[in-house]
Amino acid sequence: MSDHYAALGVAPSATLAEIKKAFRQQAALHHPDRNPSPDAPARFRAVQQAYDVLSDPDKRQAYDDNRRRNLLDDPLATAQDIWQAYFRPLI
Repeated sequence: MSDHYAALGVAPSATLAEIKKAFRQQAALHHPDRNPSPDAPARFRAVQQAYDVLSDPDKRQAYDDNRRRNLLDDPLATAQDIWQAYFRPLI
């Protein structure tokens, strides 16, 4: 999973205006017509995808929820919680 916030260079708490500004800057920097680098098209697509997700409130909420689950949750603690919730009624 790619980090859309890192692709745009903004913090997770960024406002929509900050996201739009960062998108314009990154898109201009990585546009294949302006940047001769071989990885410019891939970076440009990553910036576009990040903007598509972060500019839509529903997509951004789903992305943030998934990001929290994947990056911040401790898998062992989650497994223990599920295990205890399953067996608690049986005791």
